[in-house]
Amino acid sequence: MSEVPVKKIVLTGGGSAGHVTPNIALIPALKKEGFEIYYIGSYNGIEKRLIEDYNIPYFGIATGKLRRYFDPKNFSDPFRVLKGFSEARALLKRIKPDIVFSKGGYVSVPVVRAAGALKIPYIVHESDMTPGLANKLSMTGARKICCNFPETMRLLPAEKAVLTGTPIREELGMGSREEGIRICGFEDDKPVLMVIGGSLGAQSVNETVRYALPRLLPHFNIVHLCGKEKMDNLKLSVPGYKQFEYVKNELKDIFAMADIVVSRAGANSICELLALRKPNILIPLSTKASRGDQMLNARSFEQQGFSMVIDNDELDEDILCETIYELYNTREKYMEAMSNSNLHSATDTIIRIIKEEMN
Repeated sequence: MSEVPVKKIVLTGGGSAGHVTPNIALIPALKKEGFEIYYIGSYNGIEKRLIEDYNIPYFGIATGKLRRYFDPKNFSDPFRVLKGFSEARALLKRIKPDIVFSKGGYVSVPVVRAAGALKIPYIVHESDMTPGLANKLSMTGARKICCNFPETMRLLPAEKAVLTGTPIREELGMGSREEGIRICGFEDDKPVLMVIGGSLGAQSVNETVRYALPRLLPHFNIVHLCGKEKMDNLKLSVPGYKQFEYVKNELKDIFAMADIVVSRAGANSICELLALRKPNILIPLSTKASRGDQMLNARSFEQQGFSMVIDNDELDEDILCETIYELYNTREKYMEAMSNSNLHSATDTIIRIIKEEMN
């Protein structure tokens, strides 16, 4: 009896956690399907640290950032990209994968270009409403381009575009409300407001939430993920208010405990809120602090009935409190809209596409 050939896949993507966590979410499903999984990222990027926990072979390549603005490194980075292409090509020839799945970020460009040169099929996933530069450079040879937003479909080649949503980690849906309350030390049964500040541009959200505490705490317990080095030490002992710089294993329990959420509008974060059916207020980064993708993401979720939105430039204590109370009082409407969305099975959809294109 002949042996069934091993299915091999290379995952790539990096530069930020948002280019890695959807790949991580796919790993258990790929293992279940019998895939041998490899990861190609940068030598020492965040992707290397995040993948270490998952016991899959990791290979680093040279990378050069793709910039649309003047920087002296624009003269040297193209040579690093060429070196990365050469290293990726050698790795792919050695691994001999059946398919490559790219989550984007500048490290992915040499990998998918090398895959294209070797006639290895590859799939690209775009999280944001408008494709980033790395994915634009990767799309030409892609078999399929997965995306999160109906609006993105119009910006992609019709024969390649697939509306899938973003895979989220299975364990996020397996939390315990009781454990979340224990972790935070809340002592009454008030509803829980979860605030996700994040690391980039979080100061305005963090400060406004803290100004509003006297008006919010009589009605809510508040758990605040405020970002690295952004804790307020003067408020460490305020009853009903629990701060964390960052959480990892506890995140599932904190999500399970949360009744409503205030968050930035990064694509992966809002897809987690959608998958978990958490009524939410999005405060997207403005164009002063980003390329504007969070604003587009937030408006799409608002139009689909999943979210309320506050513009960062209009954020103040009064608007925040009014919107939080309005969201809590109408939360069932948002939960119903999210329940009716067809973007909950992103992992299953993407696994199906991988198997089809591999064959």
